[in-house]
Amino acid sequence: MTAYTELEARFRRLGAVEQAIAVLHWDAAAMMPAGGTTARSEQLAILRGIAHQLLAAPEIGDLLAAAEPDAAELGPWQHANLREMRRRWRHAEAVPADLVEALSRARSASEAVWRMARPADDFAMALPGLKRVLELTREVALVKAEALATSPYEALLDQYEPDGSTVLIDRLFDEITGFLPGLLDAALARQGARPASLEPRGPFPIALQRRAALTLMERIGFDFLHGRLDESAHPFCGGTPDDVRLTTRYDENDFTKALMGTLHETGHALYNRGLPAEWRLQPVGDWRGMAVHESQSLFLEMQVCRNRAFADFAAPLLREIFGGAGEVWGADAFYRRQVRVRPGPIRVDADEITYPAHVILRYRLERAMLAGDLAPSDLPGAWSEGLQQLIGVTPRSDREGCLQDIHWYDGAWGYFPTYTLGALIAAQLFAAAQRALPDLTDQIGRGEFGPLFDWLRTHIHGKGSLLSTADLVAEASGKPLGTAAFERHLRRRYLE
Repeated sequence: MTAYTELEARFRRLGAVEQAIAVLHWDAAAMMPAGGTTARSEQLAILRGIAHQLLAAPEIGDLLAAAEPDAAELGPWQHANLREMRRRWRHAEAVPADLVEALSRARSASEAVWRMARPADDFAMALPGLKRVLELTREVALVKAEALATSPYEALLDQYEPDGSTVLIDRLFDEITGFLPGLLDAALARQGARPASLEPRGPFPIALQRRAALTLMERIGFDFLHGRLDESAHPFCGGTPDDVRLTTRYDENDFTKALMGTLHETGHALYNRGLPAEWRLQPVGDWRGMAVHESQSLFLEMQVCRNRAFADFAAPLLREIFGGAGEVWGADAFYRRQVRVRPGPIRVDADEITYPAHVILRYRLERAMLAGDLAPSDLPGAWSEGLQQLIGVTPRSDREGCLQDIHWYDGAWGYFPTYTLGALIAAQLFAAAQRALPDLTDQIGRGEFGPLFDWLRTHIHGKGSLLSTADLVAEASGKPLGTAAFERHLRRRYLE
């Protein structure tokens, strides 16, 4: 057995453990009774500790060094796999095992309290857990920064977006904040000059909302032999490529919240399912960072499912499922509701124009907290002030403010920029797909999604982590990552 083949065997074992962790984490969020929290926290802490030991073992470093002289003889996928193995090992080797387990326990405990604190609108309840997670996250960031020769924030960012750069993010976000206020004002003025969009009257039973979600998921191409849809406090996509788990949350007064949230997560799910099966349980077969992952969810939700053609396809199905009648259930009314610009405090309910502002706010706040420039106890005030400055909205409560997202309480620091990076990538990819499929709009209107997702599987899903994010985007879209396609998309949809 060569050094490289032994590495593949070791990473296959590691991948299986990590997949078990993923399913247990999904279960804790969607199915587990509250009384199981303590036991599950311990299970996850121990399994994460085992995964860390497998990855950070000294033999891995020795095998990586031994495989290096033969790297030139490897094929492109094997060569990329070795690169990804090395990147993951450097992250793991930098962090002591006891710190990994301590952070895991803190994450599980904090997340469990957040699930009670959010509906109770009680930030004080969640604050101790948030402080503990941040304290341990800082420790992780410092040791990883030293090992990776980068800043603490970029060390955390690299966990979600390999080779991610705050210089690039700051430039892109500055460009967005440069054109966003004027575009928002113009879109609101244009919208205000029209009659108000028609609103269907609820309540909308959850059973019918679920049926609508499942119907559209199936028509778009989700494989229910390898996945399922459930409920959780915060919608997410988890599980494994062969067992994809989606969750959503319902509002009986507005069926579109769960519907569009589910379609967003379906974009994630289709990406997971489309990853190269021949490289399962190997790093090169995994998804290429969260910016690409978010691009797939926003590609489906924003580029496809808020497209005018999609309304022609979806509106008749929804009218039948909900037993609706009249103009309010027509395609025009549905489309106008889907592209309605309505600045609000909730990120997951945000319209397409204001959504980037929510992400930019969180990016700024998490960098400030990680650097010690913002105390967690001061988060509610900083949150309210920042959102008011960006989109003119002030949350009415912490539930609408700093309690709305699970990420920080669950230990996901350095994650938020990937949402808007994903929106930029999605705009570039959709423009490229339109060039490759000239009748794409007509296909969407007919509910024919096969050609589009064949294109995505070829250019994005099936590539796994073969390429860097920059190279993947440039090859698929023909251009390096930028803001031009995103701005052009917004202006065409909302101002023309």
